[in-house]
Amino acid sequence: MVRSNKQCRAASNPVLQALLSALLVAMALSTSTFAGSNVAHADDELQSLTKSARAAAKSLVSDLKKELKTALKDGGPVHAIGVCKITAPAIAATTSEDSGLQVNRTALRVRNPGNAPDTFDRQVMENFLAEAKGGTELGTLEHAEIIKTDDGNRTFRYMKPIPMAAKPCLACHGSNLKPDVTKAVKDAYPEDQATGFKPGELRGAF
Repeated sequence: MVRSNKQCRAASNPVLQALLSALLVAMALSTSTFAGSNVAHADDELQSLTKSARAAAKSLVSDLKKELKTALKDGGPVHAIGVCKITAPAIAATTSEDSGLQVNRTALRVRNPGNAPDTFDRQVMENFLAEAKGGTELGTLEHAEIIKTDDGNRTFRYMKPIPMAAKPCLACHGSNLKPDVTKAVKDAYPEDQATGFKPGELRGAF
């Protein structure tokens, strides 16, 4: 151990040594308390951000469902495809502005190439799949994390699975699409990968 000259003199003086020992203990306690406070603060921050993210995801899915149900009622699945292409991004943008978070959808098999997952998204969704295979219901899962980016900033990331629903999703994302729906999908999304799903499977994530 390296010591300064003052520390060496103190070591030979019992009174100073006792005072120094007490001071070092206090510093250790103070450091420990500060670290614990930081951890508690980090936990509070993560919980607060997660609460906001849950609300934003809930708002997005609620608004999107309303639009899709209206579109299906007005013109069927073909009409819904067109509405979804235009309306879904607009709803995501509004939700992002209202929540102060960047909110969108992604999937391992995307319909819109603009929603392709990054490395983080893909890893979390693969973890969702693994947990689902282990018997966990997709609807109960979520992932929240504050990560450090390459530029040293801190970024909050949250993901919530989108389980494949029988209605209204199968009409446009199932295995047995009607010919006019298939054509509408190909016309709107030439690179579509998002068909062939069964109810309960992982469709994607918010």
